[in-house]
Amino acid sequence: MRPRTHTPTKAVAATTLALLCVLATTPSAASAATLPPSDTPATAGSVVSESVAATTLAAASDAVTAGRAAVQAATGKVDTTQLGIQIAQLDDAASQPEFMVAAFTGLLTQTTAEVSAAVAAYDAAQAQAAQKAAEALAQANTPAGARATASALAQSTYGWGSAQFSCLSSLWQKESGWNYRAYNSSGATGIPQALPGSKMAAFGTDWATNATTQIKWGLDYISRAYGTPCAAWSHSQS
Repeated sequence: MRPRTHTPTKAVAATTLALLCVLATTPSAASAATLPPSDTPATAGSVVSESVAATTLAAASDAVTAGRAAVQAATGKVDTTQLGIQIAQLDDAASQPEFMVAAFTGLLTQTTAEVSAAVAAYDAAQAQAAQKAAEALAQANTPAGARATASALAQSTYGWGSAQFSCLSSLWQKESGWNYRAYNSSGATGIPQALPGSKMAAFGTDWATNATTQIKWGLDYISRAYGTPCAAWSHSQS
């Protein structure tokens, strides 16, 4: 499955809006210059201000750590371009105005959550697809499923119709009971009783666990060795 493309929510516009809102409520350098100098010593208020700055930097650091973890988890699954840009915006948070750090942290946290949700959705879809594939394989590996597969392949690949399939059905019922796990003391393996079983690797490395792979090899062998399933069945009866 191709990785889903993740597009964060209008991050640039949100950043601009957040910065403008903070700037609108922040005293300008000019107005600050008109305030009379104060000889009042530092009070508890200044200590609180320093504490807020430290908290903002800590939040930014946590957001960057979470963002980087999300990037790693999303590799090969969803697009993390915007997330990478927002992480880079906080690489040097200590040298930026506090209001910018707070705004960038909020955006990064939001995008990290979006990417994580996209990864979770991707993983769920992959798990569902794997489950369906496993169920399909289990069904194809039953005797009834194997017969259905063989009938379809015999017709589509070799042009063998119902008469030839009747011979094939009898042949492989005798050889293996259409059991892909069939094995006898001579080493003959699978539905077509390939000897040795590893011959079937020519049609797939899963030859020991996949009835369809065994059937493909068996039909090819019958075509090359006998020409048709009925000729093979006749030979087995002689």
